[in-house]
Amino acid sequence: MSSKTHAADVAFVQALAELLRKNDLTELEVVRDYGSDNTLNVRVARQIEAAPAQIVAAPAPVAPTPAAAAPAQTPAPPASDPAQHPGAVTSPMVGTVYLQPEPGAPAFVSVGDKVSEGQTVCIVEAMKTMNQIPAPRAGTVKRILVEDGAPVEFGSPLVIID
Repeated sequence: MSSKTHAADVAFVQALAELLRKNDLTELEVVRDYGSDNTLNVRVARQIEAAPAQIVAAPAPVAPTPAAAAPAQTPAPPASDPAQHPGAVTSPMVGTVYLQPEPGAPAFVSVGDKVSEGQTVCIVEAMKTMNQIPAPRAGTVKRILVEDGAPVEFGSPLVIID
């Protein structure tokens, strides 16, 4: 590859990064074909910081009258992050998750299935490569946290095995 083509490729990648920023996108993927066995595969991605949660004060509860007294309700426990669950299997990469080896085939695992260490629980496709995601330990599939064909980020929880 000549230095002229290299400089053009660098300018192209910089233009993609600028397009990503201007349009508030998180990811772009482009393949440039220059001819026989000469292609440029570019994937530009960025992490978007989540906006801090706003705390809104709720109005003070009004004490019920004795005639209308209702049983006290306990507040719901805070929703826990599935990625922090000790049995969570997380995505090792950004890609698209598939729960079966091919369309129409049975799923790798279902809720309630017993799995052994190293058994494939799903596939994450990244840049046209199918990456098998193995169970890190033996156990029972308690939850499947993704839908077939859904995009996933690095560290996204996929399955919970206990």
